[in-house]
Amino acid sequence: MAENNKASRLRSLRKKKGMTLSELSALVGVSDATLQRYESGKIQNIKPQMLEKLSAALDCTAAYIMGWDEAAGPENVFDNIVGIKPKKLPVLGEIACGEPIFCDSGKNGEFVVSCDTNADFCLIAKGDSMINARIYDGDIVLIKAQSDVENGEIAAVIIDDEATLKKVYKVGNVITLMPANPKYDPLVYTPDEFRNIRILGKAVGMQTNNLYIEK
Repeated sequence: MAENNKASRLRSLRKKKGMTLSELSALVGVSDATLQRYESGKIQNIKPQMLEKLSAALDCTAAYIMGWDEAAGPENVFDNIVGIKPKKLPVLGEIACGEPIFCDSGKNGEFVVSCDTNADFCLIAKGDSMINARIYDGDIVLIKAQSDVENGEIAAVIIDDEATLKKVYKVGNVITLMPANPKYDPLVYTPDEFRNIRILGKAVGMQTNNLYIEK
């Protein structure tokens, strides 16, 4: 009976938050199938680390999820854990970490992050020119939309109709797009070429190997 109580509480809390299985599973770092087994009671022992993540995402106590406490209450057992509320970012396509690639501005699904993430959309990294900035092929890069960045910041840049992810440096009348891999040369542009360049936004984070990393 205790297990059924735990399972029903998980389902009820998730639905009360208005989350889908996919949204909650993305926040806590398990597959939809695993979360479904938690909610059905097929997995009887939830690891303490996972309980912490679930309780933070659902704004409740771990004790309430387990059926040890009748009061859900805000999670205050773990001082360093706060509730996570999801928001969806559109995935706009791929961006080159190497030679610029054709810019696909069409929507390519959504990516779930915490609602306090300061990003407007995300792009999928392609190539290896930014590996020394810990951005690898296939990573999801979170972008805050803005038309300019400070020197040395990583930006998503459109060159003609092609997109690339590089560190941006502005010295005098020259813009340099610098890779973070010595095997690639910098891309240097003079004022006559500025009309062909547009900054989409600043890289503020990425998702790689199931870890969210702020830039």
